[in-house]
Amino acid sequence: MYTLGLDYGTNSVRALVVRCTDGAEISSCVVPYPSGKEGVLLDPRDHHLARQHPADYLFGLEKSVRGALTAAKKTRGFSADKVIGLGVDTTGSSPIPVDARNVPLALSPKWKKNLHAQCWLWKDHTSHREAARITALAAEHRPQFIAKCGNTYSSEWFWSKIWHCRQVAPKVFAAAHSWVELCDWIPAVLAGITDPLQVKRGVCAAGHKALYSADWGGLPDKEFLALLDPALADLRDRLYAKAYDATEPAGSLGAEWAQKLGLPAGIPIAIGEFDVHYGAIGCGVAEGTLVKVIGTSTCDCGVVSASKTVPDIPGICGIVPGAILPGFYGLEAGQSAVGDIFKWWVEVVCEGDAARHARLTREVAQQKPGASGLLALDWQNGNRTILVDPLLTGLVLGCTLHTTQAEIYRALIEATAFGARAIIERFKEYGVPINRVVCAGGIAEKNPLLMQIYADVTGCTMLVSGSSQACALGSAVSAAVLARAHPDFPTAQRKMTSLKKVAYKPRPAAQKTYDRLYGLYRQLHDSFGGLNKSADLSHVMKELLALKN
Repeated sequence: MYTLGLDYGTNSVRALVVRCTDGAEISSCVVPYPSGKEGVLLDPRDHHLARQHPADYLFGLEKSVRGALTAAKKTRGFSADKVIGLGVDTTGSSPIPVDARNVPLALSPKWKKNLHAQCWLWKDHTSHREAARITALAAEHRPQFIAKCGNTYSSEWFWSKIWHCRQVAPKVFAAAHSWVELCDWIPAVLAGITDPLQVKRGVCAAGHKALYSADWGGLPDKEFLALLDPALADLRDRLYAKAYDATEPAGSLGAEWAQKLGLPAGIPIAIGEFDVHYGAIGCGVAEGTLVKVIGTSTCDCGVVSASKTVPDIPGICGIVPGAILPGFYGLEAGQSAVGDIFKWWVEVVCEGDAARHARLTREVAQQKPGASGLLALDWQNGNRTILVDPLLTGLVLGCTLHTTQAEIYRALIEATAFGARAIIERFKEYGVPINRVVCAGGIAEKNPLLMQIYADVTGCTMLVSGSSQACALGSAVSAAVLARAHPDFPTAQRKMTSLKKVAYKPRPAAQKTYDRLYGLYRQLHDSFGGLNKSADLSHVMKELLALKN
C-alpha cells in the first residue's frame, strides 16, 4: 500500500508517492507556480509584500499528482488504487481570503489582479505595524495570548495580516466571508468542503499563528479582538471554534478531485500542517531531537512530551500541544532568511548564476574561520527568532579594500550559523533537551561546507535526513497512520523514515575560533536587536528604513 504526500513550498508544489511498509519513495513530481517571480507576486514599491495566486495551488495540485502517479506506474506492482491516503503540508502562515463557498476571492475576475485578494504568503511582512500593536495590546490585556509565542506577535502571522488587509484594502476585507490557512484550504478542497465553517482546521496553524489555545476556549475572545478592530471581532464567528491534531483526518477525498487526480475516492486526508512540522515527522523527530529544515528560510522544530511542563520561552514561535506529533508539545523557531541570503548575494549583488555559486563555494572552502576579519548579521529579511523583529536588516562588518566576494559569502554563511546557535542556546536555556540535530532540505543535502560550518559554530553534530523530500514524506507518514497502515506515529516513523550515513562533527580548532566570533556576533545581535540597553543600536536600522520609505 502507498500514501501520497503533497508539499506546497515557496516556489513550487511537490507530490511524493511513498510505500507504507518501508518509506521507499516510489516517485515524485515538482511543479513550479506559474505566476509572479518564481511563483511569488511582488510589488516593487513595497519590498515587504509577498503574495501568491491561489489558482497556482490548484494547477500545481493536479499536475504534480498526475505526474507522480504516472511515474509511479513504472514501479512493479504499483497502481493508483493502492494509494490509501494522502497528506498535505504548506508554507505558513499563508492565509487566504475566501467567500461563503470557500472559494478564494482571487479566483473571481473582480479580484484576480488585486494583490490584497491573493494568498498572503508566509514571507509577507507588510503587517509589521499591526503585529507590534497586537503585541502591545496583548501584553496589556491578555498576556497569556503571547506568552506561548515568545511574547511577541509576528508580521508573518494570521491576525496581523488580516488586520493589515482591513486597514489597506477594506473592500477586499469586506468581500471576504472568512480566511483559511493554505494548509487547511488544500485538504478542504480535496474533500469537497464548500463552507468555511466546515473546514477542519489544524492546531499547527491555529496554535502557532492564530493565538488559538484550548486554555482560553480557542481563538482570542471577541472582546480582545474588538480592541484591535470591531471588524475582527465580527470575523471570529466566521472562522472556527475548534482545531485538531494529526489523529483526526481533515476529511476524505471527494469524487470530483478523485477523478481529476486519478485516485480512489473516499481515502483519508491527513490534517493540514506546515511544511516543516510535517518535515520534522519525516526526519524522525522525537523528544531530544531538533529538526532544522534549511531552505529559503530555516524552521527549527522540536517536541516535548505533553505529560511534562514546558516553560514559556521568550522569542520562539510557539509552544502548542499536538502541533507536530500527537501527545507532544510542538516547539517552533526559525530564521526568516537563509538560502534567500545566499541567493541575494550571489545572484543579485554579484550578478552570478549556478556557476558563480559553485566558484564562490570552492573559494570559501579554502578560507579559515576568522581569516577574513568579517562578521555579519543574518537579518536581510528581518529576525524571526529570537528577536521577532521584521524591521531588522542585514549588516556586514569589517570590510576593507581587499575584501572579496567569497569572503563576504563565507561571512553570510557564518551569520546564519550564528543565528542557528542563538536558537539552540535559547531552547537549552529553558530546559528543552537537544541531544541531536537532524537537518533536511536542499542546502543540508547538497552543501557539506555549510553543514560543517554549522557543526563548528553550534558545537552540535549535524545529521542529515535520509529523504531529500522530508516535508512531503512527513505528510505521507501522517496519511499512513490515518489509513491504519501503522498503528501510531512512532511505529510509522521507525518504518518510514531514515538518516543518511553522513555526520558533520564539530572540529575543535574551528570551534574555538567560532566561539570567539559568536561572542562578537552576540554583541552586534544584542545591540542592534535592542537587547543590550546600555548599547542599544536598534534605532539605526529602523531609521534607515524610515528614510528609505
